[in-house]
Amino acid sequence: MNIRNYNKYFHLHTISGIIITVLLYVIFFAGSFAFFKNEINNWQNNRPQANFAPKDLDYNILIDSLGNQLNLYGRDVSFYMNERSRMISLNVSASKDTLDPKASERNFGLYDTATQQKQTYTEAYSLGEFLYRLHFLAQLNGLVDIKFAPFGYFVAGLVSFFFLFALITGLLVHWQKIVSNFYVFRPWEKLKTVWTDLHTALGVISFPFQLVFAITGAYFLLNYSLVATAMSSFGYGGDMEKFNKDVYDDREAKEIVFQNVPLAEQINVNDYLLKTIERWDDPVISGISINNYGDESMTVIINGRAKDKKQLNSRGEIRYHIATGEVEEVSNPNENPGYNYIFSNIVYLLHFGSFGGLATRIVYFLVGIAGCVVIISGVLIWLVARDKKNVPEHKRKFNFWLANIYMAICLSMYPVTALTFIAVKLNPTGGQSFIYSFYLWSWLIASVLLSIRKNIYKTNRDCLLVGSIIGFMIPIFNGVVTGNWIWVSWSNHYSDILLIDLFWIIVPLITLYSWKVVRNKQEKKLSTESTEE
Repeated sequence: MNIRNYNKYFHLHTISGIIITVLLYVIFFAGSFAFFKNEINNWQNNRPQANFAPKDLDYNILIDSLGNQLNLYGRDVSFYMNERSRMISLNVSASKDTLDPKASERNFGLYDTATQQKQTYTEAYSLGEFLYRLHFLAQLNGLVDIKFAPFGYFVAGLVSFFFLFALITGLLVHWQKIVSNFYVFRPWEKLKTVWTDLHTALGVISFPFQLVFAITGAYFLLNYSLVATAMSSFGYGGDMEKFNKDVYDDREAKEIVFQNVPLAEQINVNDYLLKTIERWDDPVISGISINNYGDESMTVIINGRAKDKKQLNSRGEIRYHIATGEVEEVSNPNENPGYNYIFSNIVYLLHFGSFGGLATRIVYFLVGIAGCVVIISGVLIWLVARDKKNVPEHKRKFNFWLANIYMAICLSMYPVTALTFIAVKLNPTGGQSFIYSFYLWSWLIASVLLSIRKNIYKTNRDCLLVGSIIGFMIPIFNGVVTGNWIWVSWSNHYSDILLIDLFWIIVPLITLYSWKVVRNKQEKKLSTESTEE
């Protein structure tokens, strides 16, 4: 590669990287935790999944309970299941029966299948949900009104796109020495050398994963913009239904039209579920919907997929038309679901690591944290390269302040996240407002204080130390508050709660060791400088 092209790629890599640094770090850090979203939620609320399976729930009793709150006639009733949680989502739509005095009222929330208690979304809002939504900047939605996309999603999509740009230019910059640099890691050298080696080595190791994250993230989050562009520019004339059919789905089902004729018979949803399980050879059930409840047009719709060991990409949907007895199988999970579905679903599986079990998600977590290290090391390398005597003083000050603020915002996420784990354990029912207030205010205060101190080394050192100390306390707080000590969770097979407790033992051990290495290197550097003087 000639020097001119090298300089172009280098500057493009540097500029694109420094622009997205903070937001990309937030996306990676929060996204790494989001791989264990359900386990975090279960841990916070002390509700282990245990042996719950969607097929074991009595849906008839649940429907009767909903019917006592609202007249279900003419409404759509939906249940959505998560195989890693005993909580199911409920959604009761407005009634199509205009004579119903409560026709406009709706009912939605989360239902605990063990305690039979129902909560609204904001009441049931948990730390896992917060971190999951933070990783695509959902908290920024509403700050700015843009027509074609929620603001937070659009910003996260742009960050993913620029990240893809930084990855490709970084690969081109290191291309000629990519093999030799891969094997170079000098942990006992000065910090600048360590950061450089980490940036290169971890960047090369995690490159395939980061590339997947960048492409799939941009696809998900810029989808709104793509839809708006496609509908306005490529012949769809604003027809969203036609666009969705061409891009996302290739199978149609009959439209369910409300007849406003009451159905005489009562239905047994459990029977339809058992028929579906037998028909599809024990699938994973993901959703049950009843359209136009109590009407002649009432239809029971069951969604599911084949188990991963049978088929990676699968989709099942079956419709039971109650009045006619017709069974309409839109798609069988044991058959090919079609190209459009395979493409959109494989993007989802690759992004979230949903194609494997716990080991896959642990690998994805490690890759995500490696991305955080690559980002931080890149900022430090950028700062050192511009902290030279030939650089004007005002530019050096600006570069330092920029890096100082970046590091304060990024590194403070670790202790703030650990502290929030303790906060939600002490107040598990605080809901959305409590988690928003505690996390965001703590993060803001920590970022401001660390920025004011104007010492990047101390920011790094203290965030590692404080985060480690708080992290070690998390399993202790869980044991004291709930009685689910590690050995109790182990004996009761509460694997989700045990996972989070073990996580907050292993991670603090690693970060505490990192703190020791950073401190020792700084002391060695100061000792060398004092000797030279």
